[in-house]
Amino acid sequence: MDVDLGGFLGQNGTYDYDKDYEYKPDDESEGSRAVLIPLLYSAVMVVGQLGNVLLLVILTQKRKSWTISDIFILHLGVSDALLLATLPLRAVQAAEHGWRFGTELCKISGAVFNINFYCGIFLLACISVDRCLSIVHNKQLFTHNRPARAHLSCLVAWFISLILTIPDWIFLTAANDEKGDVCRSDYSQSETDWRLLSRLRHHTLGLLLPAAVLIFCCVRILLRLQQRPKSSQKPTDIMVLLLLVGVFFLCWVPYNITLIVDTFRNGSKEPQDGSSGEGSLKTALMVTAALGCVHACLRPLLYFGLCDNFRKRAVALLTCATDEPKGSLCELGVGEEARPDQSQEVQEIKPMTSVEQQVPSPQC
Repeated sequence: MDVDLGGFLGQNGTYDYDKDYEYKPDDESEGSRAVLIPLLYSAVMVVGQLGNVLLLVILTQKRKSWTISDIFILHLGVSDALLLATLPLRAVQAAEHGWRFGTELCKISGAVFNINFYCGIFLLACISVDRCLSIVHNKQLFTHNRPARAHLSCLVAWFISLILTIPDWIFLTAANDEKGDVCRSDYSQSETDWRLLSRLRHHTLGLLLPAAVLIFCCVRILLRLQQRPKSSQKPTDIMVLLLLVGVFFLCWVPYNITLIVDTFRNGSKEPQDGSSGEGSLKTALMVTAALGCVHACLRPLLYFGLCDNFRKRAVALLTCATDEPKGSLCELGVGEEARPDQSQEVQEIKPMTSVEQQVPSPQC
């Protein structure tokens, strides 16, 4: 039996296997990101700037009667307003898939983004430490008689935030990429592995240490409040603080987790744009960074929903009313002494009454 192999073995041509397996980007998903993320940035910028401008105007009007809580609210509002001012640059970058504003604005935008995160977590840590000392140990870190200590603590938080963003001011640049100019950190000209050092600085000093302080203080406060009788608790200021901390972590933790994954994945090497894994990681960083920026517009909404004084002052300002409430704009309890437990008060009163009964009354 003759088998004709000529038809099979005689094929001398070559076949391009890469033709059918060529990677094609998902144009639909990129188009969705190009629309949704700029819309998100625009909405956050409009809502956030309206809320923070209203907040800062009200604080300016009552600057002669600032409380310790108002001081921290002021610095948090300034930090959010600075971040919101850079969101148009991020919106255009997401829409056009490239950076169009040069190296100087690249440095400013990246540094302000990190300053907002650092300053926010440091200021919340200061508030939490004060509340923990007041409720758990009956001590005060800040007092209304000495507001300079609160201002100094806020300035220290700003100073540390600026120190931690020094690598951003040095290495951020508008570099050329395959798809155009991008705003990224360029460590190629440095012999020292500044990229890894910068990430370790962010993960330890900027995230883990202040987050540990926040979690420790909040847990101690909750445990202490559970031991108190319900009639002696004042949960309003504690609830506002816990919600502020919870919303902060909800918005910023996804970005920081993604950044940690990127740090371990790339190590000390610069990320390569060719792999699909790097592309998905870049997309995750973009989306989670946008979620972190959302936090800047949520704080005024929380104040308006939870704080009666802020809501009344906002309504009074918008309606040009003259009657304004007194007290802190949003009661965080900073600088206030904790109420003693009623059980302790009763125990102190009982011996006093018994002694009074034993002492005979003087006879005339």
